[in-house]
Amino acid sequence: MARQPEVFVRELSPDEAQRLVKITRTARDRVRLRRAGIVLASVQGRSASEAAMMFAAKPQYAREVIHAFNQQGFAALDPKWSGGRPRRFGPHVRELVCRLARTPPQQVGLPFTTWSLSKLVEHLAAAHRVVISVETVRQVLRDAGVRWQATKTWKASRDPRFVEKMNRILDLYDRAADGRLDPGARVICVDEFGPLNLQPRPGRGWFPTGRPARLRATYSRHGGVRHMFAGLDLASGQLFYRLRDRKRGREFLDFLRRLRRLRRRFPAGRLHVVCDNFSPHLRADVADWCTGHGVELVFTPTNASWLNWIESEFTALRYFTLDGSDYPSHTAQEAAIAGYVRWINRHARPKKHFAPESKIRRPDYLPNVA
Repeated sequence: MARQPEVFVRELSPDEAQRLVKITRTARDRVRLRRAGIVLASVQGRSASEAAMMFAAKPQYAREVIHAFNQQGFAALDPKWSGGRPRRFGPHVRELVCRLARTPPQQVGLPFTTWSLSKLVEHLAAAHRVVISVETVRQVLRDAGVRWQATKTWKASRDPRFVEKMNRILDLYDRAADGRLDPGARVICVDEFGPLNLQPRPGRGWFPTGRPARLRATYSRHGGVRHMFAGLDLASGQLFYRLRDRKRGREFLDFLRRLRRLRRRFPAGRLHVVCDNFSPHLRADVADWCTGHGVELVFTPTNASWLNWIESEFTALRYFTLDGSDYPSHTAQEAAIAGYVRWINRHARPKKHFAPESKIRRPDYLPNVA
């Protein structure tokens, strides 16, 4: 067999030679480093066989690298990665997996309400003759944006004046944020929080792996319950409250009286109090007192308490003071609540921009119909 003629790299300019040396010193990709090394060895006068031996390659591979470099230049040093093994399951099967995962099992005659991956795999094989692994199904669903999630409940507002009430509340929020209220006027969001009883409550926290904090599972409720009346001042972002044993109309009226007496916090202007349709708020004596003391009760639509800005403050209050707790007494629990309220009041900022990008801001928005 005739010996193959030796192949050498074309003559390089000083800049090309310097660039080649730099690649051999700094390249992190193994393929690029080996190709650059073979080319550099050829520049130094070594044969293709000798260059291949230096980098544990076959002589034919070294010749192909040198030929490619002579034709393409430095682009020949970059590896041309392929797309990997072709997908075993095409778009039709993938669409079938996703469609079936979104279909309740009872609609296809199976006696359960939700899929597990193994049950989904079994049904695909039995009903559609698609033999696929659990891991592949998981990857197909993940790539398609289908996630395992908890179901959620919702309640539509059937208030015939929903749009009117919602627009009134949003207008108050916007005017308060822009300073367009009447002189001295304030918008106060008021609601009740509770009942506050004494019991261990689950929560979350940072703990060593596998060693979370433990709370007692059995308990006896003692000490009765307490109720929190709270108000959120949009102008300052501060929260103020009172704790009472009951939440009747007289307690609500007493809380409103305290709002009017806090002259240092609220000037003598009109108070716009946003609240829900809880029956003590609708009492005639409450309405009469508000009329005579410059207080306007602005009611949220039925089943639309999410329009009351204070609800988000209650969520944070529950998360940071109640979740993960097991207070021994109401005194300890109320001290924790008081400490949290003092903390948020020190860090309070005026409340602005209520749901600015939400669909409720659209002129044609209507509530969901149950």
